[in-house]
Amino acid sequence: MIDHVWYPFTQMQEFSNEGAPTIVRGEGCFLVDSEGRRYLDGISSLWCNVHGHRRREIDGAIVAQLGRVAHSTLLGLRSPPAVELARRLVALAPAGLERVFYSDSGSTAVEIALKMAFQSWRNRGQAERQTFVALGEAYHGDTIGSVSLGGIMLFHQVFEPLLFRVRRVPAPHCRRCPLALRPSSCELECAGLLARALAEEATAAVVIEPMVQGAAGMIVHPKGYLRKVREACDRSGALLICDEVATGFGRTGRMFACEHEGVRPDLMAVAKGLTGGYLPLAATLATEEVFSAFLGEHAAGRHFFHGHTYTGNALACAAALASLDIFADERVLETLPTKIGRLSAGLERLEGHPHVLEVRRCGLMVGIELAADPGRGEPFDARLRMGHRVILRARAHGVILRPLGDVVVLMPPLAITEDQIDTLVEVTARSIDEATADACCS
Repeated sequence: MIDHVWYPFTQMQEFSNEGAPTIVRGEGCFLVDSEGRRYLDGISSLWCNVHGHRRREIDGAIVAQLGRVAHSTLLGLRSPPAVELARRLVALAPAGLERVFYSDSGSTAVEIALKMAFQSWRNRGQAERQTFVALGEAYHGDTIGSVSLGGIMLFHQVFEPLLFRVRRVPAPHCRRCPLALRPSSCELECAGLLARALAEEATAAVVIEPMVQGAAGMIVHPKGYLRKVREACDRSGALLICDEVATGFGRTGRMFACEHEGVRPDLMAVAKGLTGGYLPLAATLATEEVFSAFLGEHAAGRHFFHGHTYTGNALACAAALASLDIFADERVLETLPTKIGRLSAGLERLEGHPHVLEVRRCGLMVGIELAADPGRGEPFDARLRMGHRVILRARAHGVILRPLGDVVVLMPPLAITEDQIDTLVEVTARSIDEATADACCS
């Protein structure tokens, strides 16, 4: 059979030889392929599935909405599911985020936040505030604006001629920090560098993934860093944009990661888990202060010129509302500490592994960084694709994982059971053993 699909982030010349399974259905935290094989979904179908597959409540909400209308535009018309979901999101989000602008992916949610920040300053008569500040190894999506924010050369270098300038400061992670800082000083020094950047240049906004930089390899920021970023923005007047696309909806143990430090951003991007992992939907939440900068007579042209055909799609909003109901009815966030503890305890077996450089975790977000010689910090030869070898081994043992280079990522659905957590960790450890042994013997 000829497969005409061009797959994302995939070298197509090699993909066809790997025998990738064809997923035909889901059952709870499992995926089932066309041959009837079952796989534990260890990455939540790319970090978005929350309550498991085929949840009766979400299925039913989509079907019920389909009986009314599948989609109508929000350009000049209201939609009850979109209005209700906005109300619910405002009630859940950090206090002060009062306005919700819908889109369809994490990239577009961040892109919208950038454009809102930029235009809001122009509308307020401060057009000189044009610079954006982002962290080293940042990843905020794949549209041109969000790629401009990105600091991962592998993903973004080829597009450099298309990008706008971004002021970049080191990410606060001691092992990778170019300043070679100790843990005790990493938070203070990196926050100081960011504050200095804001003082030196008229800045529109700082953009940050709060607590955890996902695509960078699950880099976990030290406690207190996000609070210092907020304080630096307050002193300089810059807006704070929190990209909660990966960290939102319970992944870190709280509904939103910025809650851990009591931080309220000026703009917040959410997507992935918003619909429970069912349908594409994203939202950019804004404060009333940002929103009010766009108000005025039509002739003034202050309104926000941005939109998507499927903005606030009724089916996706219905799924999101059902997902939020599950959060509330099953008190999902209250179940997480036990699961997080079980996962952390299981991962301890990998701390001294001869080919594990570091295990990074925050909530149910885990990155296991592999190395040829952890003691000397010597990585595997990139041509070995060790992370990829591990996930192929895991797949053979019935678990779906996804690497970020040589960082093996675990991010299971919040609905995962403790027994399934044990299976996830055991298969991951076994797969690392097998893949590294094969490479060392070859």
